[in-house]
Amino acid sequence: MYKKLLTTLGLSLWLALPIHTSHADTFLPIISFAAGLLNVGIMPTSDDYTTDDDINITAFDGVNLTANIFVPNNLDGLAPAIVFINSWGLNEYEYLQQANDLAKKGYIVLSYTTRGFGKSGGLIDTVGPKDISDYSTVIDYLLANYPVNPQAIGTGGISYGSGISLIGAAQDSRVKAVAAMSSWGDIAEALYGNQTPRLVWTELLILLGGLTGSPDPILSQHWDTLKNQNLDDIPAVLDWAYGRSPIHFVDQLNTNGTAVYLSKAYGDNLFQPNSLLDMFSQLTGPKHVDVLPGTHATAELLPSLVGIGDNIIWENVYKWFDLHLKGEQSDIATAKPLQMKIKFQDKYEGFDDYPISETSNEKFYLHPRSLLDTGDLETYSYQSWFGKDNTINAWAGTLFSTQIPLLSQLLEQLEIPIFADISLASDVRSIHFDSGYLGSKMKIRGAPSVTLQIQPKHGQAQLVAYLYDMDWLGTGKLITHGVITLPNAQSGKKITVDFDLVTTAYDIPKGHRLVLAIDTKDPQYQSPTSVNYNLDFEFSSSKQSVLNIPTL
Repeated sequence: MYKKLLTTLGLSLWLALPIHTSHADTFLPIISFAAGLLNVGIMPTSDDYTTDDDINITAFDGVNLTANIFVPNNLDGLAPAIVFINSWGLNEYEYLQQANDLAKKGYIVLSYTTRGFGKSGGLIDTVGPKDISDYSTVIDYLLANYPVNPQAIGTGGISYGSGISLIGAAQDSRVKAVAAMSSWGDIAEALYGNQTPRLVWTELLILLGGLTGSPDPILSQHWDTLKNQNLDDIPAVLDWAYGRSPIHFVDQLNTNGTAVYLSKAYGDNLFQPNSLLDMFSQLTGPKHVDVLPGTHATAELLPSLVGIGDNIIWENVYKWFDLHLKGEQSDIATAKPLQMKIKFQDKYEGFDDYPISETSNEKFYLHPRSLLDTGDLETYSYQSWFGKDNTINAWAGTLFSTQIPLLSQLLEQLEIPIFADISLASDVRSIHFDSGYLGSKMKIRGAPSVTLQIQPKHGQAQLVAYLYDMDWLGTGKLITHGVITLPNAQSGKKITVDFDLVTTAYDIPKGHRLVLAIDTKDPQYQSPTSVNYNLDFEFSSSKQSVLNIPTL
């Protein structure tokens, strides 16, 4: 039933798209992409290359992998080659536009569908050992059947395909360069970071896997374990996730000298940037990462498919392969390896490392709210002869929010911020702390962090922290956020919690205020309980709550 529904939706989209043969190049990418959802390949044509859409590759266990290939005409000797791997829920028709472009540049380009998706056989392995074996089998096939330069092989993909590319290249030294777009470092952190199940995105993945492929039942079982906080079974899920996390294969990538290109969106709440940037920091070979606004895969797909926004990611992917597979120089060869687009500005800044060595830590101490005053962010510690607490209730969310999952983060890519009226937010269900008016612009570059002194009044609790830029009217523009869940707290016990917010690059103008807001629910995340509990924020001279901001 689900697959019939997807077919109907895909066909409707395909038929709704304008097809004008006189402008085929303009409309081909989106038409081909829509048709690909139906496992129908609308292959581009050119005098520069020949295509074959009837390739079948046999995996080690007899599973059939479907593929297509673009081979440049008039090759003079061996050619560089690129293998593309599909995103979750997609297939070998995902990268037809890019294959067209690269084949015209002299690359042999093969795209295949991973097991369990499209017309490939088997069950979805979720970047498991079978997927990694298939990756090398595809390279074997390419070398055996086409005039490929064995010293000039690259692989790439968006999302699912990016993880297979990274782990596959770590275990196959024949791969010289990788382009891993909207990728992840640690999949355990992606699905369950700070013991918080990523509700919306993981439910979407489970649904999409069922609609478009043949999932291994273990995937739903593991998600149920995380979502329901079955603490006894979670170690087994984390063990499963370990071998599917590229960050644990950095040593092999470094040994191989693999040239690694990465891209990431600030609002990617499926694979948030922090662990990927941690992985980036551990790479010692050629590396480059572009970080920019948007959500999962939208910075790669929207510009190339519908022409919305800057197509810098694919442009840099082409340059990366040209540099490391063909030796062609371009600006990416001399650019700083970390490139961050400043949110809501048409400006990039480059850095040599992450965490960014040029930043310094600005520390703000949280001071309690009173009857006539909000909480304060001060540069000096809270001092009092007597302790004090502020209480919030967890029965519902507040105006402090990441708002509509996927859509709100996508709109940030289109320069539309997420707003909140700070003054109207509930003081019963949330608390916020305001700085004074800033005397100069605050340039945030990196991952802010918080240390909070709290007393949960229930055995399960969740805290969501939001960082806002508040103007003089009291309107807050969301800068970033972070979350932590306590699935096994001791009710009434005073504890300290520390957690990072999501990496960002944002400038707060002079005269605005920095605001830290905290509540107990957000639509992105699974709440640990439906119980209406209280949570106290504790303030004393001996134990401080602090906000740390990396700034230039």
